[in-house]
Amino acid sequence: MWLLHSSIGRKLIMSISGIVLVLFLLFHLSMNVAAIFSPDAYNMICSLLGANWYAVAATVLLAAIVAIHFIYAVMLTLQNRKARGNSRYAVNRRPAGVSWASQNMFVLGIIVCGFFILHLSQFWYRMMFAELLGHHEVELGGNPVSPQDGVAFIRYYFSQLWVVIAYLVWYAALWFHLTHGFWSAVQTIGLSNGLWLKRWKAIGYIVATLIFLGFAGVTLVFYASSLCCAGI
Repeated sequence: MWLLHSSIGRKLIMSISGIVLVLFLLFHLSMNVAAIFSPDAYNMICSLLGANWYAVAATVLLAAIVAIHFIYAVMLTLQNRKARGNSRYAVNRRPAGVSWASQNMFVLGIIVCGFFILHLSQFWYRMMFAELLGHHEVELGGNPVSPQDGVAFIRYYFSQLWVVIAYLVWYAALWFHLTHGFWSAVQTIGLSNGLWLKRWKAIGYIVATLIFLGFAGVTLVFYASSLCCAGI
């Protein structure tokens, strides 16, 4: 099947999965921003999602999309390396018009996936997965909390400087990844032309910056709040 075995088909699959992941990031961002203005509203969202069947089904689907995106990225990277042969060892300047992000998409993707695993271990594993195991409370900083108390998890983890720095690095890598990945995905799908290419690039920068500033803002607001509570 050409969609699975051809270079164009693989790029199309990776592009569609990438767009879906961008939409998820925007949805996740809207949830996190709500935590700043209304902790109760955020916890209500966490309870509506939680370990309910639709949330579990969406999580499984999302995990499959992430896996597909990563697997096809690896396949295309290996394919491109094989096509370049020994020329990849040559030291060349970056071609004009080619961004740094476009030449390092795979490395940026590895960084994003690495921190994604950290995020899952801190939040999903101790929230939804704990609920699936039947736990009504989990230990957080020596205190028992409900797996649905999302604000408690945000406050706990984003009060630790190393976690804040790690997440900021993650957001930065994600920004670079999205600045190229967004418009490239749209172009692969076939929604771009000579007139719209620059527009999609601009939209990509806007979306990437919105996601970066939104997540970074939430992280820094809760870190600053922890300092205030500590009397610093």
